[in-house]
Amino acid sequence: MSGSRQHILVVGAGQAGLQAAETLRSNGFEGTISLYGDEPYAPYHRPPLSKAWLTDDIDERQLTIRDISALERKGITLRAEMGIEEIDPRAGSARVSNGGVIHWSGVVLATGATPRKLPGSESSGAVHVLRSKQDAIAIAARLRDCMRQSHPVIIIGGGFIGLEVAASARKLGLDVTIVEAAPRLLERVLSNDLSQWYADLHRSRGAKLLIGTQVSRIEAVGGDQAIVHFADGSSAHAGLVIAGIGVIPNDALARKAGVECDRGVVVDDCGRTSIPNIVAAGDCTVRRMPDGSKIRLESVQNAVEQGRSAALALLGKEKPFTETPWFWSDQYDVKLQIAGLSHGADSWVRRGDVERSSFSIFHFKQDRLIAVDSINATKDHLLARRLIGTNAAPTVDQVRDPRFDLSTLKSKLQ
Repeated sequence: MSGSRQHILVVGAGQAGLQAAETLRSNGFEGTISLYGDEPYAPYHRPPLSKAWLTDDIDERQLTIRDISALERKGITLRAEMGIEEIDPRAGSARVSNGGVIHWSGVVLATGATPRKLPGSESSGAVHVLRSKQDAIAIAARLRDCMRQSHPVIIIGGGFIGLEVAASARKLGLDVTIVEAAPRLLERVLSNDLSQWYADLHRSRGAKLLIGTQVSRIEAVGGDQAIVHFADGSSAHAGLVIAGIGVIPNDALARKAGVECDRGVVVDDCGRTSIPNIVAAGDCTVRRMPDGSKIRLESVQNAVEQGRSAALALLGKEKPFTETPWFWSDQYDVKLQIAGLSHGADSWVRRGDVERSSFSIFHFKQDRLIAVDSINATKDHLLARRLIGTNAAPTVDQVRDPRFDLSTLKSKLQ
């Protein structure tokens, strides 16, 4: 697929879509590349939206990944504020939100995900979700209003987004309450001990935590305030409520086109879907593993690597994305870096200095290292990304021995 008459349609102008478009161009594709995005912006970084953007530590220029002029130099056409409403695989066509019809030789679905909303929350202007730049702009404005009026902030959901926004709000001096329905924070991704460590961290920085607490309803007060009612009959007032309760993959366009979906667009290690010449990447996808199970990863790494693999698949090149997954979260002055997936671990070893907030937890399954969670220990994290899944990975005894230099294991890598 390298002829100049070819047209590849990239649906979604986020990190995955941008990576796919640039990979196509840098790997010899000479045809037309159209990058369609619902938002009025050039591709931008999403991770700072819950952190540096809210505290004014980053400006719009720093947030942008590629401006329009940079895309034009690469021969990539950005169609901002323009969505794709329907894809017809048989006709090789797509219907655009402005009513037009375009023809394509290949499609990259990078449609992302949509935040879950609390039932009834639409009635209050105080309730927000955080996914897009527009969301972040609105939340930043509400945070300043809360500062001026001394209104508290309520974060519903103790996942990464909720905790990062909570940390940002506390850095601004606001009264913050974190509400989590599960028995602990970050229950899906962290061990019990590390979940407790994060609970202690947020309490030590002045945040209130309501763990194992269900929200029953949200009552609008005026146009910009709300009362959050809890299942136990109690309630709390807020000038800003953030709902950080997960996302739903945007797979409706793929489903309508007949692409296999299962809580996301189903792809293989190369980003290929069930329909030839249609690939997918990023938060909209679920990857089928060799054993038939499916896994969803929401991270910058996943978006970038899947975007690259998917683009190469359209060009007939094989580059499976099978690397160790990794993630990070910045809260206050603490950087959490995760390498691998700890689900299913049956033992763990802590290494480092907990008192100085610089340590790592090594997770093992049947004595095999499967994941490492690092707190302000970037050296451990980078090493783990290289060693997990290899014959050079450390044993339980090696990790447990503080005198053993784990970096020496790199010499065993092939």
